[in-house]
Amino acid sequence: MRNNLKNLRENQGLTQTALAQMLNVSQRTISKWELGNSTPSPAQMQFLQELFKEPKEKIFFGAFNYKMLLKIDDLTTILGNHTEEVS
Repeated sequence: MRNNLKNLRENQGLTQTALAQMLNVSQRTISKWELGNSTPSPAQMQFLQELFKEPKEKIFFGAFNYKMLLKIDDLTTILGNHTEEVS
């Protein structure tokens, strides 16, 4: 699930490598964040919020929303199975 990190980074004129160096991570890590395959630590999110002057929710909304949908889907499945057992 993609997010806004790539757009924000490019708007600042930063490459993945340059941003990676600022955060002391690999370029591959930045790529994973941009693709939504992983998310930064809370400290890294704080740095990104300050760098881009955007709240983390706006930067990573897609990733957070996707994870929330997965949790809702899991709950629906669990509740659906539970209600079948009660019937």
